[in-house]
Amino acid sequence: MKRLLIVDDHAVVRHGLKLACEHNGFEVVATLPTIAEARSAIAALNPQIVVVDINLPDGSGFELIRWIRKINNSLPIVVLSLNDSPEYVRAARSSGANAYVIKSAPIDELIAAIQFAISSPHSFSSKVKASTYEFALTAREFDVLALMDKGFSNLQISTQLHISLSTVKTHVSSILQKLSANNRVAALKVARDTGLLT
Repeated sequence: MKRLLIVDDHAVVRHGLKLACEHNGFEVVATLPTIAEARSAIAALNPQIVVVDINLPDGSGFELIRWIRKINNSLPIVVLSLNDSPEYVRAARSSGANAYVIKSAPIDELIAAIQFAISSPHSFSSKVKASTYEFALTAREFDVLALMDKGFSNLQISTQLHISLSTVKTHVSSILQKLSANNRVAALKVARDTGLLT
């Protein structure tokens, strides 16, 4: 029985995923709402697969995925997100995830993605279709964009993501350029209007 860890900020979603995964033969070792708790649990419980949401209260799931990849290159990781933007799918793939499933998909699709990730730990799958909008934001730029959306200043983003202030400024400039926006407010409006932020 494979040991599975779930990271999602909604208690109802965590509970539903736990029941569904257990029903399909997985042992759910923990269901957690934050990146910080997930890091501790991964170190302590050594799960064999991780299911992670992108929008978490203390950062983005991309940050957690990159952290996992630094310590384990073959741990299967499935992203489960409300956001069906192909930009997020690309960012998930570049972060090191093995599969991307949207929350509106049937549970069978999630289970299939989990099984795929286990059997092909160095591959990637997603059923999300391409869209009209192509911004090519990186996973780190999504991290920064998510914190911008929460009203974080450059200094706060720097502290939260453990990167230098100049690196944050570079990411913000890149986001503004890619979204054809002159300032943060305009960039966030474009991001919401095109589905990059939900």
